[in-house]
Amino acid sequence: MIGGDICTRSCKFCNTKTGKPLPLDPEEPLRIAQSIKELGLKHAVITSVDRDDLPDSGAGHWIETIRQIKSYNPQTTLEALIPDFLGNTKNIAGVISTVPEIISHNMETVRRLTPLVRSAAKYERSLSVLKQIGESNVFAKTGLMLGLGETESEVYELMEDVLSAGCYFLSIGQYLQPSRKHLPVREYVHPDVFEKYREKALSFGFRHVESGPLVRSSYRSNDYILSFNA
Repeated sequence: MIGGDICTRSCKFCNTKTGKPLPLDPEEPLRIAQSIKELGLKHAVITSVDRDDLPDSGAGHWIETIRQIKSYNPQTTLEALIPDFLGNTKNIAGVISTVPEIISHNMETVRRLTPLVRSAAKYERSLSVLKQIGESNVFAKTGLMLGLGETESEVYELMEDVLSAGCYFLSIGQYLQPSRKHLPVREYVHPDVFEKYREKALSFGFRHVESGPLVRSSYRSNDYILSFNA
C-alpha cells in the first residue's frame, strides 16, 4: 500500500486509519521497486489509501511508483488497485498510460448500499473509472463484498453494470466486520452461494472470477493474467 497509512475517507467497512495524511514520501516509489526486485516477485499488487487532500489525489505518486517498478522489474507483472481519483479522467488516464497488466477499482457493494458502505465514493463514478480502464489497452478488474444486506438480483445488476463498462475480471468475497465501530455482518454467505455467483458471472461473460468466503481482491491475482494467456 502506497501513499501512507492514513486515508482521507472513512468507509464503514474498512479498517484503514482515517484522518489527515502525512506528506507523500518521494523516495517510496523507488523503495517499492527495489523491494520487489529483492524479493524476486513474478507478480505484484499495489494499492493505496485515498488521498483526496492532494491536488491530483495521488495520481502522480502512482505513476512514478509504477514506472519505477517497471524499470527495475521488467519481467514482473503488475496489478494496480486504484482509488477513484474523484473521477478525474486526466489522473486516471495518467495511471493507465503506465500500462500495468491489470488496473483494479473495487465497486465494493451494490448500488443501493453504496451510500451506506462507502463514505465518498459513488456507484456511477466507480463504473466510469472501470469504463475508462476497459476502453484502454489494460485489463479492468473489480471486487465485490457479500454479506452487507445485498439481494441476489442486486448482485446480478452489478455484474451486468461492470460488464457493460468493459470489466471482465471479478472477485467476490465475504464482508467481515473489522471492529464493532464498523458495519455489522448481515449474512454469512454459504460457500455454495459463492460458487453459484461464480458460475453465473462466467455465464454472463466474465473471463475470470474468484469467488469464496475468504477471497479478497488480491487473491490469486496472477491467475487473472494467466486466464488470458491460456
